[in-house]
Amino acid sequence: MKKILKVLFALLVAFTILVGCKKEKAENVLVVGATPEPHAEMLKLVVDDLAKEGITLKVIEFTDYVTPNEALESGQIDANFFQHLPYMDSFNQEKGYSLVNAGGIHIEPVALYSKKINSIESLQEGATIAIPNDPTNEGRALLLLQSAGLIVLDESAGITATPLNIIENIKKLKFREIEAASLPRVLNDVDAAIINGNYAIPAGLSANKDGLFVEGSDSPYVNIIAVKDGKAGDSKIKALIKALQSDEIKGFIENRYPNGEVVIAF
Repeated sequence: MKKILKVLFALLVAFTILVGCKKEKAENVLVVGATPEPHAEMLKLVVDDLAKEGITLKVIEFTDYVTPNEALESGQIDANFFQHLPYMDSFNQEKGYSLVNAGGIHIEPVALYSKKINSIESLQEGATIAIPNDPTNEGRALLLLQSAGLIVLDESAGITATPLNIIENIKKLKFREIEAASLPRVLNDVDAAIINGNYAIPAGLSANKDGLFVEGSDSPYVNIIAVKDGKAGDSKIKALIKALQSDEIKGFIENRYPNGEVVIAF
């Protein structure tokens, strides 16, 4: 009987240690959602840096702007890296979420691209412009067109402007509101399109090289690491921000995007 009890006790101890190890291992895993480029590429660069801190970084790639925030809110991932602050604020307001900014990393200037004309001056009256259909990126696109002198927006519209807020349309432009990820694919079907950097880059488009008009360097649309409220001070998140706000990432951005497709924001 004593031998049986000893065996059972040994098994119980082994089981406790195993569970403890698994729990410790799980606690040292950081799961981050990101769009492929440049976000996931940057994250992959810091995997070894976090490993030195005892953190296993797992990167899950998304191809849209909605799912990574839903996954973060539901707890499927610990953080995400794809969006700028105005978009996150708008998403929080719309969905009732409480996502917060843990740290800014870079800016991806939006630009007006075309396969049909070589300059903004060549844009004909009545031309069709494709723009993102999500609230903040649509407003961002329209503000770009206003900066280019093509439209005038109602001042009260702010960063969530829509075509309904246009009070002067100099060239009587027409607009197609399309999901941001699909904009590179419709470029041949419209006169021009305003495309976000993380979708322009994989499509082989460079803002400073191919853009007819590019967002200024004073852009407030810094791409951030987003987390749930209360998690920004987590040691793993702090380690991630430190790794991304590093000379290694600066060098990567400067070498990989020499034409200004991505601009350092730290």
